[in-house]
Amino acid sequence: MPLPRTALITGASGGIGAALAETLAARGCHVVLAARRRDALETVATRIAAAGGTASVEVLDVRDTEATVATLQRVDDELGGLQLVVANAGISRWTPATKVRWEEAAAIVDVNVRGATATLLALLPRMVERGRGHLVGISSLAGYRGLPRHAVYSASKAFLSVLLEGLRVDLRDTDIAVTDVRPGFVRTPMTAKNAFRMPFLMEPEEAAEHIARGIEERAAVVTFPWQLATVVRAARLLPPGLWDEVARFGPG
Repeated sequence: MPLPRTALITGASGGIGAALAETLAARGCHVVLAARRRDALETVATRIAAAGGTASVEVLDVRDTEATVATLQRVDDELGGLQLVVANAGISRWTPATKVRWEEAAAIVDVNVRGATATLLALLPRMVERGRGHLVGISSLAGYRGLPRHAVYSASKAFLSVLLEGLRVDLRDTDIAVTDVRPGFVRTPMTAKNAFRMPFLMEPEEAAEHIARGIEERAAVVTFPWQLATVVRAARLLPPGLWDEVARFGPG
């Protein structure tokens, strides 16, 4: 399947979002870059233009869910119908159960759960009416099981994966594709804060290629790198007691 001609990507000011925007733009897609920092978005848009692509900028904080829905609907009107929406904006914080506070958890939920859900549902009724579209959520391999010291982040990504799965099931008789992207460790500003070893760390450009291929194939689930994805999928088979012992030596 050809790539969509128009796309909106949240969290597009850096990391996976920026790399995916540049990858899609290089293949002829007009990309709407959405994030909080205009200067960073303009930098990405300039790189895209220099490479011969087209991009526009929308300053957007997905924590403001009403503004998120309104912005996506306005852009949809302006472009005559967005074909692809990528809910990529996300944050991660260290949340050990012995120290975590609700305020820290709420920040993760606001972006990774509420913000992502608003992004994905904003145009869904319109896509259903048009009979076409593609929704993509950037989840994580961390959503397969609860990780030590990252319980809230793991839970937020598990929520996103289950949401995407439910949407995909409901939309199976339509021409609307739903893709759940579950990356491992990717070199981004978010992972730069990690003090632990990150196995099979990937560059954002390589991650973007995996995602673009999944979009092109309208894949249900995209996981990478395959080595870590294999280990994490196998970990789901462990009984709770054994997982508790193994997970003690996990990240963080």
